[in-house]
Amino acid sequence: MDFILTNFARIKIKKMEVTARINIDSPTGRKLVREIEKHKKVAEIEYPLPEDLQNCSAISHNEVWDKVWDKLSNHYNVNVRKLR
Repeated sequence: MDFILTNFARIKIKKMEVTARINIDSPTGRKLVREIEKHKKVAEIEYPLPEDLQNCSAISHNEVWDKVWDKLSNHYNVNVRKLR
């Protein structure tokens, strides 16, 4: 919250927020989003995850590479980690 001192009194100013749904499939919607993104001090854009990804758990890049090495090792019947 921001505070303003006027006549020795403190007045609390609450930041107001607006939620807008913009269709970014259209050129006008994309143009609006680009314009809003230019104003970083007063506007913040959040891109929600698609519904099919909302309940997924993320894995680290090390876990991804472990899976890659495992798949390559299984495919070529060689321990690829030892070839590095």
